[in-house]
Amino acid sequence: MARKRTSSTHIPPFEGEGTIIDTSIVEEIESSYLDYSYSVIYSRALPDARDGLKPVHRRILFSMADSGLRPDRPYVKSARVVGDVMGKYHPHGDSAIYDAMVRLAQPFAMRVPLIDGHGNWGSPDDSAAASRYTECRLTPAALLLTDGLDEETVDLEDNYDGSLKQPSVLPAAMPNLLVNGTSGIAVGMATNMIPHNLVEVVDAARHLLAHPGADLDDLMRFVPGPDLPTGGQLLGMTEVRTAYETGRGVVRMRATAEVGPLPRGKSSITITELPYGVGAERVIAKVKELVTGKKLQGIADVKDLTDRQLGTQLVFEVKAGFNGQAVLAELYRLTPLEESFGINNVALVDGQPRTLGLKSLLEVFLAHRVDVVTRRSRFRLRKAEERAHLVEGLLIALLDIDRVVRIIRASQDVGEARAELIAQIGLSDVQAGYVLDMQLRRLVALEVAKLESELASLRETIAYLTSLLSDEALLRAVIADELAEVASEHGTPRRTVLVGGDLKALVTQRAASLEVADEPCDVVLSSAGLVARTPLHADPEDSSGRKRTGRSRHDVVVSVARTTTRGQVGLVTTAGRVLRIGVLDLPSVPAVTTGALSLRGGAPASEFAALERGERILALSALADEGPGLALCTRQGVVKRVTPEWPVKGEAVDVIALKPGDEVVGAVELEDGEEELVLFASTGDLLRFPASAVRPQGRSAGGMAGIKLAAGAMVVGFSAVDLKAPQDVLDVVDEPVVVTAGGLPAEGRSKGPGAASSMKVTPLSEYPRKGRATGGVRCQRLLTGEAMMVLGWAGRGPAWAASASGDPVELPATYGKRDGSGSPVLDKPLTAVGRPHR
Repeated sequence: MARKRTSSTHIPPFEGEGTIIDTSIVEEIESSYLDYSYSVIYSRALPDARDGLKPVHRRILFSMADSGLRPDRPYVKSARVVGDVMGKYHPHGDSAIYDAMVRLAQPFAMRVPLIDGHGNWGSPDDSAAASRYTECRLTPAALLLTDGLDEETVDLEDNYDGSLKQPSVLPAAMPNLLVNGTSGIAVGMATNMIPHNLVEVVDAARHLLAHPGADLDDLMRFVPGPDLPTGGQLLGMTEVRTAYETGRGVVRMRATAEVGPLPRGKSSITITELPYGVGAERVIAKVKELVTGKKLQGIADVKDLTDRQLGTQLVFEVKAGFNGQAVLAELYRLTPLEESFGINNVALVDGQPRTLGLKSLLEVFLAHRVDVVTRRSRFRLRKAEERAHLVEGLLIALLDIDRVVRIIRASQDVGEARAELIAQIGLSDVQAGYVLDMQLRRLVALEVAKLESELASLRETIAYLTSLLSDEALLRAVIADELAEVASEHGTPRRTVLVGGDLKALVTQRAASLEVADEPCDVVLSSAGLVARTPLHADPEDSSGRKRTGRSRHDVVVSVARTTTRGQVGLVTTAGRVLRIGVLDLPSVPAVTTGALSLRGGAPASEFAALERGERILALSALADEGPGLALCTRQGVVKRVTPEWPVKGEAVDVIALKPGDEVVGAVELEDGEEELVLFASTGDLLRFPASAVRPQGRSAGGMAGIKLAAGAMVVGFSAVDLKAPQDVLDVVDEPVVVTAGGLPAEGRSKGPGAASSMKVTPLSEYPRKGRATGGVRCQRLLTGEAMMVLGWAGRGPAWAASASGDPVELPATYGKRDGSGSPVLDKPLTAVGRPHR
C-alpha cells in the first residue's frame, strides 16, 4: 500500500528508493478493489461466450491436449494433470483446479462431459475421491474444443510467468456454453446457465447461419427448451421464452415418477429421474424430516435402489388407504423432487460481461466459428502455397538432376551452391535451400509422377481455400456442414420432458386434485386413535364377496366429521387445541354401515399432527363456519360451547383457556344446539341438561361450570345426545342408552388404571334432567374393590364397545335400574364405547 505524507513539504526521494506518491486511502482502496473485481470477473468466475469456458477449465483442457491425453491414449493420474496445470498455466490451489476438473467429468453435471474419468468422480450427494486415486483423459467431445490450436486459429498469450504460451480462447467447434451450461459468482454479478441438447442447439445455429434475420420464435422451433443431464420434467415454458429473450428467468424442475400398486392395498412411488443438481440422499433426508415433523403423511418406507444397471431408482412405499398421486403431489410440494432453476445468462463478450439471450449466444458462437474457420483456412492456404512452391522446385531440380549434382559437388560451400542453383537452374532461394537440405539419396529417389500428382492436389486445395476466403456464403456453408457432423457424431436424444404453460399455475396446481374428486365423505376416529376417510355410499361386500361384519377385528368409532375429500377437519385434543389436517392426506377405507373402523385401513391420528407431551386426540371437528359449534367438557367439570370462528391460517387453534392441572376429557360437534349434554363423574354420578343452557363463547374464553364435583372427584365421560330420531331411520334406531363402568381394581390386579371391572347399560330415560352446575344423580353403584367409575357414555343404541387393543367387547343387556352395579367384566376390560355413524 502506498504511504501517505502528512506534510505538504516536498521530500526528495532517498537514494535506492522509488518516488513517494501522495494518494488518498479511499482512492487507493477503490482502485485496488476495482482491479480485484476485474480479475475475478475476467480471470475466474465468468465464462467466455465463445468457447463457454472459464480460464481454469480452458487451461485444464489445453494442458491435457498438449500432453496428448486423447481418448485413444491410456488414463493418467488426475494428480499429474492438476500438477501440470498448476505449474504451467494456473497458479492457484490444487483443490480448486481438481474441483473444476471433476465437474467436467460428471455426466450428471455436464450434458456432454469433456473429461473421461476413471474411478470415483462423485455423485450429486458426495464429492469425488482425491486426485491421487482417480484417473482421466479427454473425451472425443473435448477434442471439438481443442482441435485447431496448431493452425493459428486463436490468439496465444503468455502464461503467468511468461515462460509458456496459452490460448486466450479455444477454437470450440461445439456450442459448449449452451450445451453444458455453467455457474459462477463474481463481484457484483453472477452467472447461472442451464444445459441444452447438442442436436437442438446445432440445428438452431445452422438455421441462424442460413437466416441471420431469424427471430426468437424461429430459433425456438429448434430449441424448445433446456435439456438437463439428469432428465426429469421442466415446467413453465413461458418463463423459458422470457429467459431466451432477456437472458433471465426461472424454470421449475420436477422429478420423473411412476405410481404403482403393491400388495395389501399399498402403493409405490418410484423416482427414475431427479431434478438437475439434486441427489437421492438429499431427498431421503428431507422426507425423513417431514415425516418426523408430521408434515408429510402416508410414507411407510423409502429405499434407494440406484445402481449402474438400473440407474436412478428411489422407491417410496405408500401406506394402505393413501392415494399415491396425492402423496406424490405432496412430495413435489415439500421436497427437492421439485426445485427452481434461476437462469442468468451472463458471459464475457469482448472482455465485457453481458447478459445474453438465446439468439445473442448463438450469434457470438457463430461469429467465433467464422473467425476460427477463416484463420484456419488462411493458415492452410499459406501452408499449401508453401508446399506447392517447394514441390515445384523439386520438379525443376529432378528434370536436370545431373546438373544439380554437379553444381553441388563443384561448390565450395552451401552459399555458393545456393547461388549457383538459383542462377543456373532457376530455383528460388527457398527452393534452393530445400534442395540443399535434402539428403542426396532422398533427392534421387523422388518420383516425378508422385510429385506432379501432389502438386495438382495442392493447386486444387489452394483454389478451394482461396474461393472459401473470398466467398462468405461458402464459408458459412462449411461451418454449417461441420456443425452437422458434430451433432451426428456426438448428439444424443432429448432427456428432459417439457411441460408447457404458465409456471405459477403449474406449481400451484395439485396433482391430487386431478386424481381425486372433491366429493362428500366422512372422517372417522376410532377408540384406538385411528383416523381415516370413508365415502358416504356403503359397500357391504369386500373384494372376496363376503359380508363385512366389522366385529372380529374392528374397534369403536368415537367421533365422525362430515366434510369433502379436499376439505379440512380438526383434531380436538386434551390440551384444548384443534389441529387442522387435510382430508386428502388421510387413508381411505371402504364405506361400511357398522360402527367400526378397520384397524388395517386407518392410520394413527398422531401421525398427522404434532402433539405435545401427554396430549391426546379426543374427537373430530368439521370446522364448519355456521352452526351451534363445538361442545367441550374438562376433567374439573367445566363445559363450553365454542362459536364457529375458525381462523383462515394456522395449523393449531386454542378453543378453551384451561386452568392449571385441567384438561379436556370430551368434545362433541353439535348438529342443531338442541342436544342434551351428559356428564359423568368418577363418584358414579350422571348429570344431563340441555346444550342451550351453555352460552356460546369465543375461542379464548374459559367456559362455565358444568357439574358440581365432590372433593377429589373428576369427570370421566362426556356425551351429547340428540333426542330427535331421524325420520328415515326410525325403524332401526333404538332409544338413547347410558353405558357406565366401574373400575380401578384393587392392588395386585394386572388390568391397570382405567380398566373396567363391571359395566351396565341403562336407558337414558331413567335419569331425570337437572340444572347445569348441579351434582346430578347416581348412575353406577361401585362394587367392593372398585375405587371409582372409569367410563361413561350416552347415545343412541345399539352401542359398540371395545377393549384397549381394539377387540370387541360384548355389552350386557339393557338394565332398568339406574343406580345398579351392573355385570362383572370377564376377560376383556372395557375402555371405549361408540355407536354406528350411519
